[in-house]
Amino acid sequence: MIEISNVSKTFTLHNQGGAVLEVMRGANLSVPAGECVALTGASGAGKSTLMRIIYGNYLAASGRVTVGGLDVTQAAPRDILALRRDTLGYVSQFLRVVPRVPTLEVVADPLLALGVDEAQAKDRAAALLSKLNIPEALWGLSPTTFSGGEQQRVNIARGFAHEYPALLLDEPTASLDATNREVVLSLIEEAKARGTAIVGIFHDEAARARVCDREIDVSDFTPKVAA
Repeated sequence: MIEISNVSKTFTLHNQGGAVLEVMRGANLSVPAGECVALTGASGAGKSTLMRIIYGNYLAASGRVTVGGLDVTQAAPRDILALRRDTLGYVSQFLRVVPRVPTLEVVADPLLALGVDEAQAKDRAAALLSKLNIPEALWGLSPTTFSGGEQQRVNIARGFAHEYPALLLDEPTASLDATNREVVLSLIEEAKARGTAIVGIFHDEAARARVCDREIDVSDFTPKVAA
């Protein structure tokens, strides 16, 4: 479902005379349906960079990134948007939504974008919000007013509203209490059981051991500086 082949990534430092910084070289990864792979490595090793390359936020300098048969490195913007709508979900650490949109609509939005009936979409959103212990009294309010933990749970509910065939998870259990951590891990296990291919960053070692089938050390893709 997710195939990464010989991917490299560079950044041009325009504020430093156009210097080119190579941050990734020779990245290879294959994630079939129903498998969860954890990206590991020290801070700055490139875990988030690789996730953003898969999602199409960063353009690889070379190599191929294929998700559900679409080569993200060559795809037109409209095809990337369609991929994100239909196939590839991304639960980031931060909730980014339009202000003043009610929480129930924020969570239902991925389903509405697919043409799901509004009532059905909102029922699914309500079920997830309840499962993640967001009080019903808050559903009509904008999540931009919520605490950090509540925003994270809204973000998770939104990410799991549609049953994406592929999913990227960036620290999905960070800062959660034991009860909500268990809910999120169960959602991940359910997604795997229905065949979702998952790539994630899990600093929570116990969570990683529970839901991830294997680990990939992204440091292996960091260009080595000659001595």
